[in-house]
Amino acid sequence: MGGDLSIWHLISTADPLVKLILLILFFGSLWSWTIIFTRFGSLRLANKKAQKFEAAFWSGMDLPKQYQLLDQEISQGKKNPEGLEAIFYAGFSQYLKNKDGVSEEVFLSSLERRLRINLSEETEKLEGGLPMLATIGSVSPFVGLFGTVWGIMGSFKSLAGVEQATLSMVAPGISEALIATAMGLFVAIPAVIAYNRFSAKISRLENRYDNFADELLNILSRQRKA
Repeated sequence: MGGDLSIWHLISTADPLVKLILLILFFGSLWSWTIIFTRFGSLRLANKKAQKFEAAFWSGMDLPKQYQLLDQEISQGKKNPEGLEAIFYAGFSQYLKNKDGVSEEVFLSSLERRLRINLSEETEKLEGGLPMLATIGSVSPFVGLFGTVWGIMGSFKSLAGVEQATLSMVAPGISEALIATAMGLFVAIPAVIAYNRFSAKISRLENRYDNFADELLNILSRQRKA
């Protein structure tokens, strides 16, 4: 083995399986960062939309008028409701459908079911990509460790026919193998940090959506009785 211990030289001379593992980790890193940038933008936008809609909702505007304006924008293709807006639209649509001719129990049951279904759909959108981010964060170190173990096995196997092994003979092979572990950690650490941060943000948004759905249910129930 030569004495060049630069990273690029070690990668270029690595075992084919170790190279494959490094390639897998490289694409895992690209996938991870794509999810991170996508989720960062979408969650930031979702939070802004929630703030904007709540300001409009609690501004004192008549709910039927709010619904009418939103329905008009949707029918004209100007808007695709998301988050609180989608929950409001689904809830008020159900309210108009069942506000007359059904019992109070049926009215509340159908409205609550519709709100919960839409709430589930909106929270599922928020969580898009997070399971994959968690998988990358948890699996990458083990993939890298496998590459390291395989590389070290190969390094010691090459010394089987040598009567006296020296550090200069072993060091390049071990260094080559340890690159896989380093790469695994390089992929995993940002993914785990991003997953935890996004989970906290999503949890806050989900609580916001859930509280709004409960408030809307109470408001529509009172309006029906009025």
